[in-house]
Amino acid sequence: MPNSAAPKDTPKARRTRRLILDTAMRLFAELGYERAGNAAIAEAAGITRGAMLYYYSTREALVAAAATHIQAARTALFEEAIRQHGGVGDAVDLAIETYWQLLPTEPFQAFRELENAARLDPKVAEAIAPAQAEFDGAAMGQSVPGLIQAGADPRFQVSRDLARFALEGLHHARLTYRDQERATALIRVLKRAVHMLNRKGDVQDLWPGS
Repeated sequence: MPNSAAPKDTPKARRTRRLILDTAMRLFAELGYERAGNAAIAEAAGITRGAMLYYYSTREALVAAAATHIQAARTALFEEAIRQHGGVGDAVDLAIETYWQLLPTEPFQAFRELENAARLDPKVAEAIAPAQAEFDGAAMGQSVPGLIQAGADPRFQVSRDLARFALEGLHHARLTYRDQERATALIRVLKRAVHMLNRKGDVQDLWPGS
């Protein structure tokens, strides 16, 4: 029976929670949501099932905590990637290139598995909703202010959504021939589209060299 007592907030408890959540993120990315059950996560983390129940007494509690943890990891990756670039170059191009490079990473893959599960499981959808809302409000916006201009003009929201969802769709697509060449061409056109929506520079045509 799940332990109803709240886990103590000690250094050891914080380390154990971190271990559980890091392991959950890794297994969600590697195995998928269904195969990465609480028992599998406990085993991979090297803790007992009783310890898992002590920290996360239900699947929903673990998923909610993991979603928050994974969202923090996604934000940290994005901010670190931007910091390493040092703000050099066009902000729109940098945001798009950075997001594209991060999509195959463990935190992004893990969260994708949670979102896939949420389509069929209302409890998962409820558990990850706060993390989804946080990411939706910040993705390619707070970390890279140049992508989202100040003001109420809806074109700026559309430009961010176009970039984000086009990149996610391209990442999940199955290109069966000349995949790298086609992806590169699509990203080049996407950059120009976002520039046009943001009215940045002198881009007048979607096709490069026109």
